Amino acid sequence: MESPSTQKQERKEELVDAVKGGVGVCGWMLLVLSALFAAITFPLSIWFSVKIIKEYERAVVFRLGRIMSGKAKGPGLMFILPCTDTFVKVDLRVISFAIPPQEILTKDSVTTTVDGVLYYKIRNAIKSVANVNNVHLATHQLAQTTLRTILGTQTLSSILSNREEIAHNIQSLLDNATHQWGVTVERVEMRDVRLPVSMQRAMAAEAEAVREARAKIVAAEGEMNASRSLKEASIVLMESPAALQLRYLQTLTTVAAENNSTIIFPLPIDILQGFMQKMK
Repeated sequence: MESPSTQKQERKEELVDAVKGGVGVCGWMLLVLSALFAAITFPLSIWFSVKIIKEYERAVVFRLGRIMSGKAKGPGLMFILPCTDTFVKVDLRVISFAIPPQEILTKDSVTTTVDGVLYYKIRNAIKSVANVNNVHLATHQLAQTTLRTILGTQTLSSILSNREEIAHNIQSLLDNATHQWGVTVERVEMRDVRLPVSMQRAMAAEAEAVREARAKIVAAEGEMNASRSLKEASIVLMESPAALQLRYLQTLTTVAAENNSTIIFPLPIDILQGFMQKMK
């Protein structure tokens, strides 16, 4: 079995050979015959030899099975020889792929369904054609498996609270894996996390219990603060009899403003104190 270093060296030699255009004697003969055929059938052959490559496209040209000049051609006009040259167009624009819902078992044994969106583009047209059979299908399948693998190591609470961090980790793994395919992963987004109905009810009950506990704590704190305020007010009224009389008059004004048929005015205790002292 050949070592990895030997395989890399052979690949480099093959690439150099392709760049130099080493097609051999038979290859040169076929090229000459193809050029003569194109010249004889001119101008009819011009419709088969001239191709237009758009601004967002690149063409990988194969001449007798070898990649021409080691780089993609375009944009603009491109000339090919009939019968000996073939080409593959590659779109360099950003492609969005909706990751279908994936059923995932989280680290805390909760079954959930997650879907997302993947944004990627081809940065190297030659690698996307020569290194993988179908670059788009391979990227889509890798995105689905990576999403399931990463989310399977997370708990449900972590998935719900750390979506951005998890999406960034998925993007990094995908970008490293698709580098040899000439693909750059621009962004990964998690769109929806669907929970079972029983889990939704349990989480709703837990959230309601937390809210009720907080409401009771707030009400208890309010009662405590009100009691402290009443205590301070009673101390102030005890120290100032005039303030007590003003408070009494204010209470009478409030009661008189209401539509009551019968109003009973209680006598203040300080008025009765004088009569009690005389009786003694």
